[in-house]
Amino acid sequence: MEKGYQYGLLNETNDGVYVRMGKGQNIAGYPIGVVYIENVFYPIMPGNVVNAGTYPFPVRMIPVKGIDCDELFACDEKVGAAIREACMTLMKEGVRAISGACGFFGNYQKEIAELCSVPVALSSLVQVPWVLATLKPTQKLAILTADAKSITERLLDNCDITEGMKERLVIKDLATSEHFSCVIKNRGDWDNDLARKDVVGKAVEAVSGAEEIGAILLECSDMPPYAAAVQRETGLPVFDFITLIKWLHSSVAQRPYEGFI
Repeated sequence: MEKGYQYGLLNETNDGVYVRMGKGQNIAGYPIGVVYIENVFYPIMPGNVVNAGTYPFPVRMIPVKGIDCDELFACDEKVGAAIREACMTLMKEGVRAISGACGFFGNYQKEIAELCSVPVALSSLVQVPWVLATLKPTQKLAILTADAKSITERLLDNCDITEGMKERLVIKDLATSEHFSCVIKNRGDWDNDLARKDVVGKAVEAVSGAEEIGAILLECSDMPPYAAAVQRETGLPVFDFITLIKWLHSSVAQRPYEGFI
């Protein structure tokens, strides 16, 4: 860390602490930064990664300019440069960790982690190694995604998902779902109850298969609004972008404990 940069909690008891702002920084207080796709058109529900009401702490959100879902999923040539620019802006603004608002940002996970001086977790899929480590070796992890064909070897490799781990993944796709598919078809509106039923139904389908499923990971940043319903119906641990971002936040914004013994 740069000398003189204040990292720990600041309050009225910090008299005498030397505080230094980064050059060009003119806002502060955002422990988490999130990059999101600029050109989308669908409902941003509470629980969505880019709905500010999702979080009990400040989150700085900025767009990856000029890209849409198709270009991100296809790893269009211009996407990498746009992500780099967005992440560098977030670092200049003083965020302490960076996440993404689409699991397919994970195609650039290693590149951006190498570039940045703060922790980076661009995709919900970076949780896969940790989640699998918590399960029995015989159990598998169900992944719900908006676009299964875009879960490529490149994406999994960039999220440090090894060959042995890949064999333990059961991937379920909602691209052809009647209502939730709005997030990739950009229809602009949906029946929220029916979108929830699409996601929950796909999760139930996954755990009803032949494989022994030990947990569920919602890859898509638009699925966390339905995580509680998925858990209620499946009785399993459910991981998503919000579990990831809360985990990042807890590591970079520690608060001292107080109480009685």
